[in-house]
Amino acid sequence: MWSKLFPNVVGQELWDATKETLYMTGISVLGTFILGILLGLLLYLTTKNGIWANKPLHFIVSTIVNVFRAIPFIILILLLFPFTDFLIGTIRGPNAALPALIIGASPFYGRLVEIALREVDKGVIEAAKGMGAKTSTIVFKVLLPESMPALISGITVTAINLISFSAMAGVIGAGGLGDLAYLKGFQRWDFDVVLVSTFLIVLIVFLFQFIGDSISNKLDKR
Repeated sequence: MWSKLFPNVVGQELWDATKETLYMTGISVLGTFILGILLGLLLYLTTKNGIWANKPLHFIVSTIVNVFRAIPFIILILLLFPFTDFLIGTIRGPNAALPALIIGASPFYGRLVEIALREVDKGVIEAAKGMGAKTSTIVFKVLLPESMPALISGITVTAINLISFSAMAGVIGAGGLGDLAYLKGFQRWDFDVVLVSTFLIVLIVFLFQFIGDSISNKLDKR
């Protein structure tokens, strides 16, 4: 049935490309989640009237976040080639795409983390301070648990962006479904490959959205 509908789509190539896309997305989501939370916490804690209120540090972190958010992803990949080559030892393949994916998505997620933390009831934070709680206690026992549903929703949105980023990275040799659609589909004028690759990317998006929504709903105490 498959071969009749799409005679030019090779099953093994498609499976390998799908695994590469899932690998790039999964690892980069994990890295983005960690780095984004760190950035969001810094933005939240160092803001005016924050626990670590520090205007110069807040300005520096905010500027870094804004700059990296403003750079188009395809250009960011090119700018990071020397760093990627130094870190990974190559600028091709799924592993080589990871630094650009994480660095490109973390500032965006960091802003979502900052917004989520600002939504935490200030009365709960003040109560924790009044009980003599340390900053680490407030962060891990109050801020992160209270904002976790929003944090999960934010990383779900970011994961979907990362799927599209991984497809763009495929255009310059990172592998995955984007690479398959471009090199084996578009360049050879074979739209069977493009169509199937697009379908699988959409399927992966729906999968991540479903998982993210399910986790967020379970964590939401409202």
